[in-house]
Amino acid sequence: MPKWVPKSRLSHNFQSQVRTIIANPRNPSFPYPTCTSLSDPINADDAETRPHPTVREVCALLDLRRAWNPTQEGRLRHLLRRLIPHQVCAVIRAQTDERVSVDFFRWADRQWRYRHSPDAYHALLEVLSRTKMCQTSKRVLRLMARRGVDRRPEAFAHAMVSCGRARRVEEAMEVFTLMLKAGLELDLLVCNTAVKVLVAAKLFDRAVRFVERMRWAGIEPDVVSFNCLIKGYCDVGRVEEALGLIKEMPFRGCAPDKISYYTVMGFLCKEKRVEEVEVLLEKMERDSNLVPDQVTYNTVIHMLSKHGHGVEAIGFVREAEERGFRIDKVGYSAVVSAFCKNGRMDEAKEVLDKMFVRGCDPDVVTYTAIVGGFCRVGDVDSAREVVERMYENGCKPNTVTHTALLNGLCRIGRSIEALDMLKSSEDEWWTPSAISYSVVMHGLRREGWLSEACELVSRMIDNGFLPTPVEINQLIQELCRGGKAREAKEFMEECLRKGCAINVVNFTTVIHGFCLAGDLESALSLLDDMYLNNKRPDVITYTVVIDALGKNGRLEELTKLTEKMLQKGVNPTPLTYRIVIHWHCHSGRVKELFKLLKKMLSRRALRSVYNQAIEKLCGLGKLDEAYSLLDRVLRSGAELDANTCDVFVGSYLNRGDSLLAYKIVRRMLKRNLNPGVHLCHRVWECLMSEGKSEEAKMLMVQFVGRGLLLPQHV
Repeated sequence: MPKWVPKSRLSHNFQSQVRTIIANPRNPSFPYPTCTSLSDPINADDAETRPHPTVREVCALLDLRRAWNPTQEGRLRHLLRRLIPHQVCAVIRAQTDERVSVDFFRWADRQWRYRHSPDAYHALLEVLSRTKMCQTSKRVLRLMARRGVDRRPEAFAHAMVSCGRARRVEEAMEVFTLMLKAGLELDLLVCNTAVKVLVAAKLFDRAVRFVERMRWAGIEPDVVSFNCLIKGYCDVGRVEEALGLIKEMPFRGCAPDKISYYTVMGFLCKEKRVEEVEVLLEKMERDSNLVPDQVTYNTVIHMLSKHGHGVEAIGFVREAEERGFRIDKVGYSAVVSAFCKNGRMDEAKEVLDKMFVRGCDPDVVTYTAIVGGFCRVGDVDSAREVVERMYENGCKPNTVTHTALLNGLCRIGRSIEALDMLKSSEDEWWTPSAISYSVVMHGLRREGWLSEACELVSRMIDNGFLPTPVEINQLIQELCRGGKAREAKEFMEECLRKGCAINVVNFTTVIHGFCLAGDLESALSLLDDMYLNNKRPDVITYTVVIDALGKNGRLEELTKLTEKMLQKGVNPTPLTYRIVIHWHCHSGRVKELFKLLKKMLSRRALRSVYNQAIEKLCGLGKLDEAYSLLDRVLRSGAELDANTCDVFVGSYLNRGDSLLAYKIVRRMLKRNLNPGVHLCHRVWECLMSEGKSEEAKMLMVQFVGRGLLLPQHV
């Protein structure tokens, strides 16, 4: 049973809340109009457009489900008995959270002497088609089959759409196959859905083959089918083939519509091929007899503006007005936004003046675009003048407008001024949003006003806006870089107490800050606190502390912490191996290193572990310890091992021990590992200079036999 399901009657408080919601016709949680009385007639045609008060009460109960006490199931069960099938569908469709619709459907299905109508199943599938909950959709289809509920083709289409949204194309096609196995005839709606899913998944060739097979199966593709293919052609950049398909459509018994042309126009705008848009518009009218109308011009203007082609967009505005069409403030605002995004503020102001001349008063969206444009080019004073002009013209700036101005101030290094503006928001009668706070917080952080930024975050939380873990982490990083790890910890703990989502990365950043400050005890203490806060340290957290322990020479604690990491099921990374090897080799604890590496390799193998250890020991001049590892790297005969042996041989030659270098080269050759040519000459020269001509001669013979040296070079 879902957690929100009640067990008995509503409390007095809860009943009053429900009555308030039912009585309020403007309640945003239920988007339908209000019935005037309990006796309003409800029939199959208008049951979902004019809901019964019982439907409204059920929805109100579901909206307030988190405030329930364990005494409310009886009330909901009583209301369920009063609902007719179409009203149940209305409840399912009315929920803003689709998971609530699923929970209500399941709860109702378990009630005694209640059985869902077929329409309820289809309504739930329709709701699920707006989500990625494809597994739930498939379970509903299976449930319908088990209970003998009639499954219409659109039910399968809804499930396919859900699978497509979840990027599970093969499962969508399995649903299509399931429909065929169920004995249903092919339906054009389902076929078009399959084509849309394939095109959306970038499987364009499969979509083309599917459309061809539709004709073999007796299903003639319609304009929707071809429009899907046109979109697919555009998505893969094959616009010429898309135009060719438009040209072929009349010969296939299906004339293109305006959407066919709009799709190609959108691609041309995106690819900055603006000149071809006008040619295509003329072709649409000439070849397909589709006369451009108001919608056509609005669409073209918005597509051009979206991709920053303001000059071309204003040209289409003029053309539309010459043809007698009126471009509204939405179209003009799109053009203004295009100019502002490109920093062309003079052109944007000209369009704004033109709007006044045309009798099309700019709205808050238009002004906000201009404010954002001025802020983008760093002219904050002009942006403020625009805000003042808004008040003069009777257009009140909204939160987005003020946020754009805040962003402009922060971008030019005036974050303190932005903070003052944010604090005076109540006096100026506007309400900051989470983005408003975030903009100012990041500005203060970038300018080094860290204490002010922390205070702003606290105020932000008090006003009901929780910063994201990423935002918190950025502020923590700045505090730690400034040597304020303790303040960073206090800030993180305050955010945690106030309900912010603190993750492992935030803890790791503070731990790293303590390590940088040399306060290793605080870092270890915070590592233990992570488990108390139900946060599981990851490999990066452990690696940071392991490195700090090594820097402080606390090798025994380093070993214990590494073993603890392995016991907790955290596998080491190559960086962890490198740090462990470095500090053990640096302190000469080679035997302890071998034991620890053996445990680490049992959890996660790493091919180059012993190569790293040998090269590190050679670099530190500890050749005797490195020699004990030589057998481990001579087993595979890989090129990596040859490089390691070259380092080893070079280290012995630098120490003047040519005989040991000679022995290592001999062992390399036995393992089919070829040393470098330059190294061969060095070994031979050292042996000859020390009077070991026999060894030098034998080595040279092997070099020639392996093809490492030519005979004339001997």
